[in-house]
Amino acid sequence: MKVSTKGRYALRMLLDLAEHPDEGYIALRDISERQEISKKYLEQIVPLLNRSGFLKVNRGFQGGYKLSKPPEDYTVGDILRVTEGALVPVACMEQEPNECERCRECATLPVWQGLGRVINEYLDGITLQDILEQQKERHAGNYTI
Repeated sequence: MKVSTKGRYALRMLLDLAEHPDEGYIALRDISERQEISKKYLEQIVPLLNRSGFLKVNRGFQGGYKLSKPPEDYTVGDILRVTEGALVPVACMEQEPNECERCRECATLPVWQGLGRVINEYLDGITLQDILEQQKERHAGNYTI
């Protein structure tokens, strides 16, 4: 499984919104500048996140985006599933039930199923809030006089 640019940028966009909850609706231009991601690319990601109910949208002059839920309610797994699709290590596991004609006798399928479980459990165990707290801890000792 390889996470695409779309998945990585969606995570960074949602983290940016989580970092600035008191700023109200945030313009894509501001997220783009802070995250060094093209505004055009963010415009392609927004509809996916919006359809999934991850964003509140305010249109117009003071328009922008904010999270529709608290940061602890967003898992990395959920975000990546919206942008990447199924988080599976091999193509034959994308369909449920597995439609591969060899799945009944496939000796390696249990290996891929186990890896899929580990990937999903790991990514579903990390929230935006967890990442924000980790970042605060990492930067807590970074001061100079």
